[in-house]
Amino acid sequence: MSDAWNERIRLIRFRRKHERTRFREELRIIPKWLVWTCIIAWLIAIAIACPINFYNVQHHGDYFPAPDLANQPLLATLALAGAITGGTFVFSCFLFVLGYVYRDAKRRGMNPALWTLLVLLMAGPYTFIGLIVYLLIRDPLPYTCPQCSATVSARFNFCPNCKYNLHRACAHCQREVSDTDKFCPYCAAELTPPKSQSAPTAADSPS
Repeated sequence: MSDAWNERIRLIRFRRKHERTRFREELRIIPKWLVWTCIIAWLIAIAIACPINFYNVQHHGDYFPAPDLANQPLLATLALAGAITGGTFVFSCFLFVLGYVYRDAKRRGMNPALWTLLVLLMAGPYTFIGLIVYLLIRDPLPYTCPQCSATVSARFNFCPNCKYNLHRACAHCQREVSDTDKFCPYCAAELTPPKSQSAPTAADSPS
């Protein structure tokens, strides 16, 4: 249990150190078809509800918001349009969260359907607590190996393509350090620069 927790903490530190994502870039992974579906649904709701509400105000039928704007059909229609817009915005944000979690979990190598379902189930009694839990414990994004540029998982210690050491450590205290550090930030020991490691060639292999 402690090993799993330590691995999770290491991955969280890795994400904070290596990921430099921006909010605008994160929004781009929300499916565009989902965004347009919400916009079209909002336009249809406005186009259907507002004329009906305007007609009912003029002909003394049931309208929104009754009975405050009985003699002001335009204001009543605008009030209904505002209510529809507000409700559509909240519901759309919830759908965008589900779409984001699915796409983000998929690109991080996690189970997208399981995490989307978890966020959906926790949204009932706890609103967006499922999203908060997901953002705190999600795996880091895959990244490129500094030596061979192959895509590797943040869980790997060595590149499977060229055996490059992906997690440089201090020789004195064995704490993980950055490739750009000249001295260990934990014990101040001088660090040797990372050695360039090359993949074995055919000439180096035994005959």
